[in-house]
Amino acid sequence: MDPADALALLMSPQGRVNPYPTYERLRAHGPVVQAGPVFYAVTGYAEADEILRDPRFGVMDDDLRDQFLPGWRESPAVASISRSMLRTNPPDHSRMRRLAAGAFTPRRIAAMRDVVVAQADELVDEMRDRGHAGEPVDFMADFAYPLPVGVICALLGVPAADRPLFRRWAADLTGVLEPEITPEELAVADRGATELRDYFAELVRARRRAPADDLTTALVQVHDADGERLSGDELLANLVVLLVAGFETTTNLLGNGLVVLLGHPRAAEALRGHPEFAAAYVDELLRYDSPVQLTSRMSTAPASYGGLDLPAGSWLIVMLGAANRDPRRYPEPGRFDPWRAQIHPLSFGAGPHYCLGAGLARLEAQVAFPLLLSRLPGLALAGEPERRVRLTLRGYATLPVTVGEESPLTDRGTPAGAARATP
Repeated sequence: MDPADALALLMSPQGRVNPYPTYERLRAHGPVVQAGPVFYAVTGYAEADEILRDPRFGVMDDDLRDQFLPGWRESPAVASISRSMLRTNPPDHSRMRRLAAGAFTPRRIAAMRDVVVAQADELVDEMRDRGHAGEPVDFMADFAYPLPVGVICALLGVPAADRPLFRRWAADLTGVLEPEITPEELAVADRGATELRDYFAELVRARRRAPADDLTTALVQVHDADGERLSGDELLANLVVLLVAGFETTTNLLGNGLVVLLGHPRAAEALRGHPEFAAAYVDELLRYDSPVQLTSRMSTAPASYGGLDLPAGSWLIVMLGAANRDPRRYPEPGRFDPWRAQIHPLSFGAGPHYCLGAGLARLEAQVAFPLLLSRLPGLALAGEPERRVRLTLRGYATLPVTVGEESPLTDRGTPAGAARATP
């Protein structure tokens, strides 16, 4: 299969639900492959890592959007994403990122651990209450969504009563992050973007009337003091992106990770008994089934990667999920092994656009998985999970589980023995 055919397969519903076989078809042509006149796909770990850090590569700017996406300014979804730090280059990107970065310092994230533990405990209690009679519960709806949305809403100052609104709005909006989108899908994304912007416009007005100790108030005050530092459009766009990015990635990490752990009972048993292993487990889960599978970059100057000369103006799809399974970087990449040495997944990107909330997402997962395994020893899948037909943001739409009292885990042994096992 040539690279163009492999990419076409990757964009199909089948390819989006399980992209990993297609990644290997692309990788067979090299770590960087050409699939069009100025269009390239990157599957190599070293190449992806370097490209994401290389200042000659940036995200699509307004001029290029005008060229490739005529009429984008009339799309609330594209325009909203494009005005945020997610889709801007320095110096605008650096300026906006600095304004929000204070809420995500390592010290502030560490200080949130008790809050995350309390919220996770409460959600487990609710799961047990719902599933006490042996009936399945939806892990996505009952845990994987409410935990991270509660945390990011607390940072932004969003009232708890409004949190259920965001799951559909965000699911609609994030369709615009897919590498291909139909007019019908764009209309859905525009609806989500409009509802989110309207919500935050009202929250901004509320924070002007009554400031609070939250990130929304801080950004509103920056804008009101100096519109050159943060324009009105940028204020709303970044609030939308901070909310959506603050829970979408973590929701998918929790769902993807739980399925992996339940499918590897010896590894799960080791984590249940040794929660101090959580950091390594989370990094391997990020590597093994990344919640963010790809990003894109445009080159502003000629460069050479993977044995290819990339002219200025090249458009690269950087396949994070493929890079995380590059056998040159990770031997036996299709094997889940939390005891690997030097696990450094690219799931949160690298370079200037490295995910601002990566530390917070890791904290939530490091708290959640040991807690779920210890408090719900009988946790088990109840039927086939339903994957979302998405490529960029990989996760489950529904994930039915039972929370019975008896543990389904087998082959219990010492952590060292589990570490050497092939699940």
